[in-house]
Amino acid sequence: MPHITTEDGAQVFYKDWGADGPPVVLSHGWPLNADAWDAAALFLAEHGHRVVAHDRRGHGRSSQTWHGNEMDTYADDLAALLEHLDLRDVTLVGHSTGGGEVVRYVRRHGSGRVARLVLVSAVPPFMLQTADNPAGLPVAVFDQLRAGERADRSQLYRDLADGPFFGHNRRHDVSQGLRDAFWLQGTSSGHRAAHECIAAFSATDFRPDLAAVDVPTLVIHGDDDQIVPFPVGGERTAALVADAKLLVYAGSGHALPDTDRDRLHADLLAFIES
Repeated sequence: MPHITTEDGAQVFYKDWGADGPPVVLSHGWPLNADAWDAAALFLAEHGHRVVAHDRRGHGRSSQTWHGNEMDTYADDLAALLEHLDLRDVTLVGHSTGGGEVVRYVRRHGSGRVARLVLVSAVPPFMLQTADNPAGLPVAVFDQLRAGERADRSQLYRDLADGPFFGHNRRHDVSQGLRDAFWLQGTSSGHRAAHECIAAFSATDFRPDLAAVDVPTLVIHGDDDQIVPFPVGGERTAALVADAKLLVYAGSGHALPDTDRDRLHADLLAFIES
């Protein structure tokens, strides 16, 4: 399996699909891995793009490192991957936690290799409620996740899959297979990595990162997202990124790469090739 080795010795797994066309790099959400993007990767590769998706450190087939389970290191790992493959004019696409990773990459490493940015159900600008971020979610929400991760992580992932992640508690039309895939990917993540990543996606302030974005940006968010509510995430992000384009999926939840894949694929392709 293809891996890169980071400066601290971590092994980061990646997939590299398709022809030598305009590159697209896909960054996944918590607690998943690159498999979460398989449908989009296949679609984009079949439409002439080179598509790369990696397992974030601590997840899937990458090293379960004790340290580095935070956004700066995630972004540096992404930079190492782009440099290793010498990818240029890249479209960076981040879902959920992956949205934080790609905007942190732009702030730390610049946009020299980046042509455009897509944020799907993404965690920026800042999920946690603080004195200067009253629109965020109370820390109790994330403490409950941490408690579930420590007490019975397998059941936590089952509960998320059967409930708010796919919105199955409201729409009841998400297949057992999709929910099982979420559970399987979650349980393949490292225990410490998954636990620490909760703080990484919730307590990281991405507002300075969004201010540094200087490439065309598409923000896609469901207005019934129970994980990153639209007013907390996409709505505010689109207002903070200069000239960002916002697409709101009415009635849709968090797991757009699965629940709204045909629409998402069409919107991604149109933006990438615009």
